Amino acid sequence: MPDPARIYTTKSDYAYDRVRKMILEGHLAPGQVLNQASLATEIGISTTPLREALRRLKGEGLVELDAHRDGRVSPLSAEEARDLLEIRRSLDPLAAALAAERRTKADIAEMRSAHEGLEPLPGDPSYDQLLHHRRFHAAIYFASHNDILISTLEELWNKADRYRRMALQVERGQAARDQKAHEHQSLLDCIISGNVEGAATVMREHIDTSLGAHAAWRLKQQTDES
Repeated sequence: MPDPARIYTTKSDYAYDRVRKMILEGHLAPGQVLNQASLATEIGISTTPLREALRRLKGEGLVELDAHRDGRVSPLSAEEARDLLEIRRSLDPLAAALAAERRTKADIAEMRSAHEGLEPLPGDPSYDQLLHHRRFHAAIYFASHNDILISTLEELWNKADRYRRMALQVERGQAARDQKAHEHQSLLDCIISGNVEGAATVMREHIDTSLGAHAAWRLKQQTDES
């Protein structure tokens, strides 16, 4: 059987992608201790590229590392969920507004392609479903043509996916799912038509009722009750 790591540029890249996927899919739970030897054996590599991958994941806030321990998956926190929501309430509408102003034909083609087949995330989303959702929002970010804004929002997205999964532990009703689908379509329509104010307004509403917002509320409730 061929070594699956060979399809990547480096084994560190392979380890990064595998462990990140395991975290975002919930196979490695928030707060779970990471035994590097066992984890390296499980994904079929040595510990050296795994350590490099874990350092990258630490930079994204997904893993905590200590010099004297194997490390662990970063726990979810009410404070981080709140912070993410506050920043995205400001930056996502800005990106949508700039995209409506600056989008090119290539940007429009990518947004349309990313929107095709896009559905609101189900209760137990797969990694591919998370990536599809991210691709649509990333297409909007890139259409803003503001490199600092793009890199900032990409970093925020890395931290936010686990909070989306947490929020989905409480199944959304069909009405809520339909509303999210409508918002995705409205975002696309506003940006393509150059409706700057409309794009910002729809995106702000989209963030205010997002899975991240639900996660922030639930974690705050849990903290207040503890």
